[in-house]
Order: sequence, then C-alpha cells, then structure tokens
Amino acid sequence: MFTIVPIFIVIVFVVMIGLMIFSGARYVKNARSPKESVYAKVVAKRMNVRSSSGHHHNDDNGISHTRGSSHTDYYVTLEFEDGSRREYLDVKKLYGLLVEGDEGYAAVQGDWIVAFERQ
Repeated sequence: MFTIVPIFIVIVFVVMIGLMIFSGARYVKNARSPKESVYAKVVAKRMNVRSSSGHHHNDDNGISHTRGSSHTDYYVTLEFEDGSRREYLDVKKLYGLLVEGDEGYAAVQGDWIVAFERQ
C-alpha cells in the first residue's frame, strides 16, 4: 500500500502538469493567431458547463450543504459563404448578443470569436 500511493501521487501530478501545459500552449496559439474578418451566419450556439463538487458539511441545524464551483464555456458555430461550418469559443461575451440566424462579419482569431458585426 505504501509503495502504490507515492506512485499514484506522481502520476496525478504529471497529468495535472501536462494539462496545464496543453492549456497554456492552446491559449498562446490562439493569442498569436492573426485576426480575420469573415462574412458568416450564426447557425448554432451552445454552452459547456463544468462543475466540481467540493466537500459536504452539516450546519448547526443538521442540514447538509455541498460547496463546489462551476465554469461555463460558450461556443458559437458559424457557417461561411462556401457552406463550411466551424465552432468558435466565445472569449468576448458575445453569446448573449447573438441569435441563431444573425448574418454579418465575424472577427475570429484562432479558435476564438472576438467580435461580430451584424449586416
């Protein structure tokens, strides 16, 4: 038992470091990508909610509570004049301002949508 636990901790640590490096590399790739303005139509929107549960505890009245956190990513799918489609991560909080069917010029940068101007 005492030999397995340290190995397990090292494996978890290496996986976590790998995920952080991957996330950072993806951010840098998108941040360094040139901004492009393309005419497109909004064909879909979606949310991805990630949550992590924290610990459970009972208050003074014996009521159980759970503490945790959640994070929501917003995505917008655009269709271009040639009929192709691509999904972009909304990093500029455009999700609530866009409606499926909107047409106009989208400013995209790597995997991000950074602006949309309706026509």
